[in-house]
Amino acid sequence: MSVSHQADPVKRARLRWRGRRGLLENDLIVTRFLDAYEETLSDEEVEAFSILMELPDNDLLNLLLARNEPEESLDLPHVHALLEKMRAA
Repeated sequence: MSVSHQADPVKRARLRWRGRRGLLENDLIVTRFLDAYEETLSDEEVEAFSILMELPDNDLLNLLLARNEPEESLDLPHVHALLEKMRAA
């Protein structure tokens, strides 16, 4: 049985490291979001966050700023829900 994100400080630190971005705008948005929600993210939200962090910086920024909506493999309910939370943070 794996330990949930909230209960494992190593997993939380890894998540924060994963959130570091090359594009300053992304870095600011992601850091602000993690500062507000990191300790309370569900495992499903962590999965959605990991999916988003795989994107190139410009694609991520377009999603965060609602210029685009998730399509194809990103068009998942938990990705949409996390994006809404990130946009509001």
